[in-house]
Amino acid sequence: MKTQDIANIIYNRILEDKSQLISNFEKSKDSIGYFYIDNLLPDELALRISNAFPKKEAMVLKKSLREYKHVAAQMNQYNPLLEKIIYAFQDERIVKLVGEICGIENPEPDENLYAGGISLMAEGNFLNPHLDNSHDKSRDKWRVLNLLYYVTPNWEDSYGGHLEVWPQGLDNDPITIYSRFNRLAVMATHQKSWHSVSPVTHNGERCCVSNYYFSDTPLTNEDQFHVTSFRARPGQKVKDVILQADAFLRMGVRKVFKKGITENPHVYKKDKEQ
Repeated sequence: MKTQDIANIIYNRILEDKSQLISNFEKSKDSIGYFYIDNLLPDELALRISNAFPKKEAMVLKKSLREYKHVAAQMNQYNPLLEKIIYAFQDERIVKLVGEICGIENPEPDENLYAGGISLMAEGNFLNPHLDNSHDKSRDKWRVLNLLYYVTPNWEDSYGGHLEVWPQGLDNDPITIYSRFNRLAVMATHQKSWHSVSPVTHNGERCCVSNYYFSDTPLTNEDQFHVTSFRARPGQKVKDVILQADAFLRMGVRKVFKKGITENPHVYKKDKEQ
């Protein structure tokens, strides 16, 4: 199956529910706009994508106070189907359609997969509340949308590993968007888009295909440049102080070195012939 074939299916499925998705996003856009759509692809195809995921040992482990997960962006090292599903979401028609649903003019996909690609979370893995980096790798465009496509079959709600959005801030309860099989979740990213992934409590692996869309302009007038900034979960006061200090120091570095001291390794470095 070609990338275009997958994109056709995704486009038609989103278009089918466009009116409802617009309504869903409108209800939440004043805080953290989001929507999700189930049964995005035929189950057989979604299962093939799930089965194409590499073992976690073949991915990059990210483990710190901020996060604990496995990621990959160098897609030519893995099953070609994974690259096809990632770039299907970058089809011009899909990007435009999702932008229309979210009221965003001229969003752009990211062929470099800066912080995108695939991710896997196993038992004990987590992602603390955080704000995504506000820009692309060149710091030229604003990050405006986060697209997460979940492909693990039979992933129960009790297993954890779910997207959490905190529209009322970290002093209030989050909204949980369950990472159910064959579900696409789309979330706005801006200065107040605090989100996290709940700890995985099941002896299994939750797999996800990730994309970001960017724009020449930010989503809100309040948006300012910031690095990916982590906080602790409510009640974890010592960890929260450490993570806030960490974000403050990294932000200080970026004020001096606009593009960072070292290049972020989480990008897709394609061969010239690609």
